[in-house]
Amino acid sequence: MVPVLFFDPLCVAPYSAQTLHEQGLGGSEATTVRVAEALDAFVSQHNRTRAEGRYLPPAAVADVADVIVLRDPRALARVAQLFPRARTHLWVHDRIEPGSSRSRWFKAAAPDLERLQPDVICVSEYQRELVAATLRGINGCQRLRVRRIYNPVDDGLVPDGSPVDPTKLVFFSSPNKGLLFTLDAFRALRRSIPDLRLCVANPGYRQYPQARLVGVEWLGSLPHARIIAEARTALCTFSANFVIPETFGLVFAESRAVGTPVLTHDCGAAREVLEDPRQVLPITVAERLYEAVLHRVALRGRAPAARVAAHFGLFDGYIERIRAWRNGGRPSVGPDARFRLSTIAGEWRALLAP
Repeated sequence: MVPVLFFDPLCVAPYSAQTLHEQGLGGSEATTVRVAEALDAFVSQHNRTRAEGRYLPPAAVADVADVIVLRDPRALARVAQLFPRARTHLWVHDRIEPGSSRSRWFKAAAPDLERLQPDVICVSEYQRELVAATLRGINGCQRLRVRRIYNPVDDGLVPDGSPVDPTKLVFFSSPNKGLLFTLDAFRALRRSIPDLRLCVANPGYRQYPQARLVGVEWLGSLPHARIIAEARTALCTFSANFVIPETFGLVFAESRAVGTPVLTHDCGAAREVLEDPRQVLPITVAERLYEAVLHRVALRGRAPAARVAAHFGLFDGYIERIRAWRNGGRPSVGPDARFRLSTIAGEWRALLAP
């Protein structure tokens, strides 16, 4: 069997299955590891200098049938030079829409996209629609096939009967995905429900806006198994994010798989992944205005505005939902067959079939 190779031109540091087990890892990188392991594929990273099993420096494999470029279409030209006989594919994870900075990557790579005609694989229907709209506006890209394959969740992630701590909320996303607004909302939650605490962890490639906040526990960058263990015992995964909409939301899918509901906003792929209106709140005009004014203000400097906003009810939706869940209304959730790793691996095999 001629091998398949995933090529990552953007990663901050080389990673592997061992990285996923031993330290924090971003959702795109973790997903690449899971899919590559399931397909018995190679992974090449632009900044890797030594081989680690299937994880290889560029050009370390002489002949491959398919190369899947991660995230950046500008890398297609290099991949075509390294692997001239391979079919190329582009697997995008970021939010790409007409006029965005990522759309400019596609415009820059338009000649290579037109020449190579790669399949473009998206991680949700939400993202697929945006990417298709972007490509329709770029000369030479209108005929590209835009597909959807969800990100996978390990088949073994299921509820295990862990006791739920009704005082515990968790935030396990990159901090640029609404952490500051989540912390403002948590301040209001804590004043209304004083025994609440929020455990915050991070993939590790962005710095926290850390500060001493009553009820907030900064856990740092955690390996995947620890993240899952923390999520199992939480009342919910709390992500008051509408700042950078999730194109999939792996933390949402994994929380759901282990029986932990999510409280987030109805933006991005959240409703598509969660399929439950009880777990998504609408985004109000007041919330957008509040964040537009404060988005460049550091965590400590936001406290006075957050207190005023709480007085006028900006965070009441979270308070009401958390109260209801603590009083017996917590949603019962579990694994979604759409996201099972075995299912997703089958979809990739069908795409890559000769």
